[in-house]
Amino acid sequence: MVRSMTGYGSAEALSASGRFVVEIRSVNHRFGEVLVRLPRELSQLEERVRAAVQSRVWRGRVEVSIIRDNRSFRTRAIRPDTELAAAYAQALAELARVLNVGGQLTLSQIASLPDVIKVEETPEDAEAIWPLLAQALDEALAGLVAMREGEGARLAADLRGRLDRVEARTREIETRATVVVAEHSVRLRQRIAELLGEVPLDEQRLMTEVAVFAERSDITEELTRLRSHITQFRDDLSSNSGPVGRKLEFVLQEMGRETNTIGSKANDLEIARAIIVIKGELESVREQVQNIE
Repeated sequence: MVRSMTGYGSAEALSASGRFVVEIRSVNHRFGEVLVRLPRELSQLEERVRAAVQSRVWRGRVEVSIIRDNRSFRTRAIRPDTELAAAYAQALAELARVLNVGGQLTLSQIASLPDVIKVEETPEDAEAIWPLLAQALDEALAGLVAMREGEGARLAADLRGRLDRVEARTREIETRATVVVAEHSVRLRQRIAELLGEVPLDEQRLMTEVAVFAERSDITEELTRLRSHITQFRDDLSSNSGPVGRKLEFVLQEMGRETNTIGSKANDLEIARAIIVIKGELESVREQVQNIE
């Protein structure tokens, strides 16, 4: 099935420590690239996230963001720094002695000093939260793939229509090619007759010139290969064997090569006009294929 490289998917996971939002975006890229953004405390899960994405998306630039939406659920612990508090108390006692100042230190005074009381969030247990994140990641990936497949189906329909027009013009060229040599022979005979007047026409020389023209303008092989490439392109569009974008690009390149050769060899105005139309369609196909996985 043809899939686009453009898509979006999202899902969320709710755990005891907060709500996580998983967002996945993908855009065109010549190869496969996965960028993962995670909360710092979950960084050890990066390779698992990347592997999960790569198992379902083979081509394109994919950005995965896992965001903690609400941090208020995080458990917190209040921890006193006893060593720092003791150091404060000793320093204040020494200062009171030197300045000869009386008074008693109270617990509230020491607790109000910087960094004596610390509020710490409980470290995230990445292993415990991974099953929930994995499920949300799978849901987001399903949405991404569904969007890529939907867009891919529309691209395939457009490409088939353009191939139909290319094939129709190819048939016109085939039909026209059968009479080009005969018409050239008639024109050449008329032209020589006009130039020679009453002088007898050398039929042998005329036939030689016509034969040379026929050989030089013969496009039978190119038309055969072009028809074969069109068939191959259609088969690839209907393939279920995985990514086809790179293969379509190669086949399209060969179609362009045969089209250029036909245009250069066929000395005929009608064929030249058909070639222009085919080239226009192939250029549109090329632009569309750039977005196929």
